[in-house]
Amino acid sequence: MRSLRRLTATVVGIALAGSSLAACGGDDKSDKGKGLEHGGKITVAALPLVDGAALYIAQNKKLFEAEGLKVSIKPVQQSIQALPALKAGQVDVIAGANYVSFLQANDQGALHLKILNEGATLTSNMMNVVVKANSPIKEPKDLEGKTVAVNIPNNIQSLTLDAILRAKNVDPTKIKYVKVPFPQMGQSLDKGDIDSAHMVEPFLSDAQKKSGDRVVVDGGSEPVKDMPISGYVSTQEFTSKNPKLAAAFQRAILKAQAIAAGDRKQVEQVLPGYAHIPAQVAPVITLPGYPTSNNDTRLQRVVDLMNAAKLLKSKPDIKSLLFTPQS
Repeated sequence: MRSLRRLTATVVGIALAGSSLAACGGDDKSDKGKGLEHGGKITVAALPLVDGAALYIAQNKKLFEAEGLKVSIKPVQQSIQALPALKAGQVDVIAGANYVSFLQANDQGALHLKILNEGATLTSNMMNVVVKANSPIKEPKDLEGKTVAVNIPNNIQSLTLDAILRAKNVDPTKIKYVKVPFPQMGQSLDKGDIDSAHMVEPFLSDAQKKSGDRVVVDGGSEPVKDMPISGYVSTQEFTSKNPKLAAAFQRAILKAQAIAAGDRKQVEQVLPGYAHIPAQVAPVITLPGYPTSNNDTRLQRVVDLMNAAKLLKSKPDIKSLLFTPQS
């Protein structure tokens, strides 16, 4: 993860100052670079999650350079932190953006959303609810009346978990979701501050290995298996003013997504550098799915869950939100 992910009235200030830039240089004389707006320069805010592996694969494989792009990457800890910068034009794209927050922002008029690329989908055991080994919680039904830590409430974690629990005849309204950042979930669980934690990789594998925490719910199981969770988002303003630049970025990411989907080792090679996942851990964690195309039907599943949870005022037209290059 992943990931995940609620937009509140007050948006967290962006924490980009002082962050390091990782540039992917291009050849100014490249034929593909000719005609690109801003000389092919594009700034991407990215999270240290496995969701965004394609961004770094594209960088390492010079896929951006092949498209005449010069990509600068600015690390952020939560995609929502970069929303003010995206709106202000300080960043052009957010990688690993959770769909729920940005669909809500679009619904509320906080920005005019454009989805350039799908990023990650849920896979089995990629995002699980865990408890301590000696916890009295033995099965999903036991979560009723208990606390479950999520990274951000009313987002993709609680939406998907609610759907899973309802399918198992568990009443999700009897669960209390508690906001705990992913890196702190293990400690909060150890201290007894929470009854369970909805963890993503690599924190999930770490908690199981070091603390012996036990899985009680597979967060990637039916009916949410293969559910889209994050992507590469921009704004209508950016894509309308820079259609060639947006199309070039989209092409490069689609190629990188295909590499990530077809060769796990390519993902493992980039994780230590940006996600700070040790090289010996990367081969054993559960990865998300990496879609190799943009599919409005697939993304509609997220909208349907949000509508059921009354997180949207209106029903967005996913096709209109997906960026489609003009021929």
